Parts: sequence; structure tokens; C-alpha cells
Amino acid sequence: MNKKKDLDRIIRLSNSPGISGFEYEVVELIKKEVASFASCSRDSLNNVFVSAGEKDLSKPVIMLDSHSDEVGFMVKDIRPNGLIDFINIGGWVTNNIPAHKVKVQNRDGKYICGIIANKPPHFMSEEERAKPLDVASLAIDIGASSREEVINDYGIRIAAPVVPDVDCTYDEEHDRIIGKAFDNRLGTAAVLDTIEEMAGEKLNVNVIGGIAAQEEVGTRGVELTTHSIHPDIAICFEGCPADDTVVEDYKIQTALGKGPMLRHIDARMITNPRFQRFSLDLAEKLGIPVQSAVRTGGSTNGAKIHLSGEGVPTIVIGIPVRYAHTHYGISSYSDFRNAVELAKEIIKRLDADLIKSF
Repeated sequence: MNKKKDLDRIIRLSNSPGISGFEYEVVELIKKEVASFASCSRDSLNNVFVSAGEKDLSKPVIMLDSHSDEVGFMVKDIRPNGLIDFINIGGWVTNNIPAHKVKVQNRDGKYICGIIANKPPHFMSEEERAKPLDVASLAIDIGASSREEVINDYGIRIAAPVVPDVDCTYDEEHDRIIGKAFDNRLGTAAVLDTIEEMAGEKLNVNVIGGIAAQEEVGTRGVELTTHSIHPDIAICFEGCPADDTVVEDYKIQTALGKGPMLRHIDARMITNPRFQRFSLDLAEKLGIPVQSAVRTGGSTNGAKIHLSGEGVPTIVIGIPVRYAHTHYGISSYSDFRNAVELAKEIIKRLDADLIKSF
């Protein structure tokens, strides 16, 4: 464990732009991150595969899953006055979108700063003020005054990707990380750390990381990663929504600083109860703080992983993130570290017979 190294990696991954379908820069960063300890490849969808050492065909495969994409926006139209219409990429609550900084990528790959704007209240009628906010009423303002200026001077085109403009920071005193794209750059950092720290260990399984693209638009990339990796068992790392600021105290199951969250169920997966119980009991035995949760909504790449092949025992190790799917997330480094430690301890104990028992 190297806390500074962990945090530097998290910050680099968080700051890297990469909405669904445009993960190029974060993929290149991942390749650099693993160059010293693992082999790395990618496919045409920008899924990334990471492994340390040669695959032993006599051993089962554990897949460490995360996704590289983040929620963001895409340029839809450019108005005559230079304001830019956009659509959401991934799930957003509209009220969380206005008055934040964004970066629009132009035709040369340069990022142009802008503000997500709405009509000022001074010019709104009472009817407009009372009306529910709609994305169609919002626009990105980069400071231009005409459509021609946006296209010719700024070099912005239809379908350009747009990302939140946020710099990741860490508060050492309170153990809090604030930044964008924690769903799921925290999970991606956890995959890389786990593989790096397990490199050279004598294991009874092959450990392969599958960092999927386009999770936020329908878990698309993981369909290809599972076909390529053919896992026998899987751990899905996620930046999962924290609930400690939005529910009554007795309902809190995903609090910051209380350890990673292992969900028993969500909208698209009932977690393998034997693998789940093994993992929770192991955490208790080793004194690794964890939380367990029953979720009625949401889903992860685990939904498709556990239905792949002939069925794959899968757990989700979630790192709590307050305000996921907004410009800013808040997380705890200790939760991240405990997620990695739990995954490592699980992997050390896996073999063909134990996997079969799940």
C-alpha cells in the first residue's frame, strides 16, 4: 500500500475526460498506469484488458470489472446567438445541471471552457419560474456571440463530447476526496491497484481486469469484455451512490468512511448469496470494515457479467460516492483502500473447488 501513489492515480483518473463513447484519453492513461506491472490491450469499443503474467489454462479466471466512462453531455445544435444546445450522456437529474463549468472538445482535440446557462430569473415570467426544468431550456455558453463564431473560431462541431470541468482534490485532515467521475474512476483505480499489488503472488486463479466502456448508456462494453475474458467468477468494482445524506439514520447502508458496500440485490441482479456470504464473513474475520445493502434501484456491469457464459458468481464491491452523477462527488480514501484490501484477500483464497461451491 502506498497512499500517495493511490491518491495520485485516483486524481489522474478523475481529472481525465471520457464520457461514454469517448473514453480515448482515459484509456490512454490506463495504459500508462499499468505499463510497469501488467500487459494491456484494448478493443475497438475502447474496452481495456489488463493482466499481470501469463494465463495458466489449468486455473479458473477471476474477472475484475470496472468501467472507464463517465456521465456528461454531447453537443446537439448550435443556436444563431452562439449558445450550444446539448443532450445528456448517462443519467442526470436536470436540476443538478445548470450553473456549472464544462469543457467542450473542439475539432482539434482542444477543450473549450463554458458554463451551462439558463434564462436569468430577471427575464422569466412567473409561469417560467414555476415550470419544471427541462434540458431543452438549458444551453452551454462559451462566450461566443454567433453560430459562425462557435464553428469557425472555436472549432466546435455537432456531436462534440462535453465533460464537467472539475479538478479532483484530497482533504488529508478529514479523509475526503472531491472530484468528478468517481463513478467509476474509483472502481477503475481499484482494479489497477489490486492487479498491481497481486502481481508476483502465487495464486490458484488467473486475475484479469476488464475495464469496460459505455456502462453509463446501458452497460454496453461489458458484453464484449465478458466474451473476451470468459470469467469463472467476478468482482465488480463500482463507485456507488452513498445514502448517508438522503435517508433516515436507521436506513443508512452506504455511508462514507464505513467501508465498501456489498449489495445483495439491485434492479438487475440478485447477488450470488454464497459468494456474497463468503466475502462478508471474510471481511468480518479479518477486521475489514464493510457495509451490506439491499437496493431496489440501480445496477452495475455485474448485471450482465453474472448472466454470461453458463452463469458467473459475481459480487459488487462498491466505494461510496455522495452525489454520483453530478459534477462533484465526495468519497473517502479509507473506503477505497478497504475495497482493494477485501478484493485481494478474496482472490488469495479462491481456487477451482471454492468457486464451484458458489
